[in-house]
Amino acid sequence: MRPRHIAIAVMIAAIWGFNFVVIDVGLGTLPPLLFAAVRFVAAAFPAILFVRRPAIPWRRLALVGLPLGVGQFGLLFIAMHLGMPAGLASLVLQTQALFTAAFAVPMLGERMRRAQLAGMLVAFAGIGVIALSLGQGGPVLAFALCVGAAGMWGLANIGMRKAQPPDMFGFMVWVSVVPPLPLLALSLIFEGPWADLHALTHISASALGALAYIAYLSTLVGFGLWGRLMRRYNAGQVAIYSLLVPLFGMSSAALVLGEQITAPDVIAGGLIVGGVALGSVRRRKPSRRPADAPPAALARTR
Repeated sequence: MRPRHIAIAVMIAAIWGFNFVVIDVGLGTLPPLLFAAVRFVAAAFPAILFVRRPAIPWRRLALVGLPLGVGQFGLLFIAMHLGMPAGLASLVLQTQALFTAAFAVPMLGERMRRAQLAGMLVAFAGIGVIALSLGQGGPVLAFALCVGAAGMWGLANIGMRKAQPPDMFGFMVWVSVVPPLPLLALSLIFEGPWADLHALTHISASALGALAYIAYLSTLVGFGLWGRLMRRYNAGQVAIYSLLVPLFGMSSAALVLGEQITAPDVIAGGLIVGGVALGSVRRRKPSRRPADAPPAALARTR
């Protein structure tokens, strides 16, 4: 990758890492399900008035929008609302790559490679370290919901593979149309209409800033630039930079929110990031040299 594009990839990882701090700020004012619903409303409108819907059936958009918006972000926001630290949330969510590989076996007919199995074992050992650490008085339910959010992200990735969007920016704009109504319905049921009304009528400037950051900078700009890099380079070359997200997430949470990074967090981080990296490695097939080619092939090259 060119230095300019490497800088863009690192910048996106920084935006996505700091995103968890911003979510924590927004949750100080807005209930989690309502916050998730308004986030997608802001990302979709008024962008759909200027961005043409990609030539993808609505059911394909729904197969991404429901697990991504309702599943991933709904569960993540609830988990952080219940006490899941922002830094650890940014770390646990990286297991989405391993969930994606696992779901791809039955849903896409892909074969699980040995490196993926090994990476999965290593990464989930890191999840186990976090579970043991949080089990000593920590928010275990919030942790379980965060793991569930990673699983939902994996399902959304499968939907994206099936949809094969030609333009990631336009795709994300129209995917954002799907989650608001289900999330709003769930918010009205579990958080209550009066709580939602009070939150919207007393929304703070910090919550509005958090909403703008998550909807526009993190979603539309982040995924738009990420999609361009994916089209320009090999997916593995680009995807490896997503491993920087927990680094930015945990460091920014420590600096801004005062979260402490403990020894188990460092150990778990090394296992999860290392496991995801190991599962992402693809062995290149050795190319046959002309000297090793059969005589007929050599004759054609002369």
